[in-house]
Amino acid sequence: PEAPIKLVEFGALSCSHCAEFAEKASAEIRETFVNSGRVNFELRLYMLNPLDPPAALLATCGAPEAVHSLADQFWKFQPEAFANIQKNQAALAASENLPIGERMIAIAQAAGMSDYFASRGIALDQGKACLSKPGAAEELVRNTESQSKEYSITGTPTFLLNGSKLDTNSWPEIKAALEKAGAR
Repeated sequence: PEAPIKLVEFGALSCSHCAEFAEKASAEIRETFVNSGRVNFELRLYMLNPLDPPAALLATCGAPEAVHSLADQFWKFQPEAFANIQKNQAALAASENLPIGERMIAIAQAAGMSDYFASRGIALDQGKACLSKPGAAEELVRNTESQSKEYSITGTPTFLLNGSKLDTNSWPEIKAALEKAGAR
């Protein structure tokens, strides 16, 4: 947290471009830049569609230091989650009529998220508690709306470097910007 260079990613767990970025960049960001003590890398989960709130609630359900790792793992699982949703369209449609907490649980189950995160240390009961926590999903949506306005975010992934929005989401260009800012 005390690192002089701050990189913030606004990323949606349902975003295929975010998944691609994570695949190409996460290890190098962590191993080269964060581990050097020069860069603080913060992931702010962004809500693009109905899959994002339950995925974000599950990814943040455990220890704070596990969020990056769980997000990276979920991005690898993303194609399977999409396939599960395609197979479970009726359950997804039925979830629209449920109270918000029950809706989050239904979407997570239809996408296979509950079992996926359970296999990564978020027990099913723990996951259900996080998914149904009063106001949690609405807070994620409010945060997305306010950050969209504050930082003019129009898509994901979007990056801030030391508080300034970068005009790229390409890892080679972000890496060059980090190095120019003094990261090593």
